[in-house]
Amino acid sequence: MIEMNDVWKTYKNGIKAINGIDVKINKGEFVYIVGPSGAGKSTFMRMMYREEKPTSGKIIINGKDVGKMKNKNVPKLRRDIGVVFQDFKLLPKLTVYENVAFALEVIEENKTVIRKRVMDVLSLVNLKNKARFLPDELSGGEQQRVSIARAIVNNPVILLTDEPTGNLDPDTAWEIMNLLDEINNRGTTVLMATHNKDIVNSFRKRVIAIEDGLISRDEARGEYGYED
Repeated sequence: MIEMNDVWKTYKNGIKAINGIDVKINKGEFVYIVGPSGAGKSTFMRMMYREEKPTSGKIIINGKDVGKMKNKNVPKLRRDIGVVFQDFKLLPKLTVYENVAFALEVIEENKTVIRKRVMDVLSLVNLKNKARFLPDELSGGEQQRVSIARAIVNNPVILLTDEPTGNLDPDTAWEIMNLLDEINNRGTTVLMATHNKDIVNSFRKRVIAIEDGLISRDEARGEYGYED
């Protein structure tokens, strides 16, 4: 599903973010991406959906060579990849329903299909009863669940989550983790960049640790491995 071969990323200011990564992630895996701040985790994730291009090396995502991909084909790649951010990135003037539906409207999906898919995912994230609410009428955890619903409404094969529990209280963070686990159990490959030691150590999954732009650990059922 995801393969990187000798991938390097150096920014124009000379900062080396990724320094020769080799990794394979199979379909249906749940993988934590851990490591110190500034280690290269976000760059690692952003290269997968072509927010950043590698300086050198090969990145294969769902059979597609991301590095060689023409810009016109990037939107099609991103239909296969859901992305969830720490700060939600919801559109403030759109309702919960409209925020989730927007992901399908931009690809000109049929209105009947849109309604069914949106209501299905809102049911999955337990927000069907708040479909007409605006984002500022929701709690932080509810906003993150809307963000997850938007990311999965197009049935992506990969879900990338960058600190999805970072702004949430502990109880809400566990709710989000349970939801991500359920999405993974339904067949979606999930990558989660996180500093949440308790979640990583409790929901034992594959752990890839990145330090100084390199993979320092890759463990099938790993622990967080860093002090708070």
